[in-house]
Amino acid sequence: MDPVRLLDAARFAANAHHGQTRKGGADIPYLDHVLDVAQRLAEVHPEDETLILAALLHDTVEDCDVTAAEIAARFGAPVAALVMEVTDDKSLPKPARKDAQVAHVRHASDRAKRLKLADKAANLTALARTPPDWPRARKAEYVDWALRVIEPVRGLDPVLEARFDEAVAAARAAIDGGAA
Repeated sequence: MDPVRLLDAARFAANAHHGQTRKGGADIPYLDHVLDVAQRLAEVHPEDETLILAALLHDTVEDCDVTAAEIAARFGAPVAALVMEVTDDKSLPKPARKDAQVAHVRHASDRAKRLKLADKAANLTALARTPPDWPRARKAEYVDWALRVIEPVRGLDPVLEARFDEAVAAARAAIDGGAA
């Protein structure tokens, strides 16, 4: 793992996500999310530089003014391809994007599936710790949807799956302990 390349990707993500914050009342910079996803993957797959770099960059095309070509030029075509593999098509309405994630993950590469596992686990952990101002039913619906996205991935990576399941349990406990 090249630490300079890793830090370059972290800085690139920080600049791309500048000013963005996570959903929830804590006003946490969005960069925290991509660092969380990258850390989850680095803990389990420290040898996979492409996976970790893509984790840092995974939302830059979808949520920022970044192109796949920019990522490829700076971090290589494999990293850009993985980022694009997990990038939602923002031209679709939100319900269609959510359905597409469930359908797409079945045919995704193993790296993309691992990235989805870590991404959804990070989102569920955030839902438990710093919940968005959503009604209880919407939070529960998000957990159910995340489970549908991850169901086709089961069997690939027991460690990431276990951590995803822990995040599901924490999110459900937080929702059940919260106000209606």
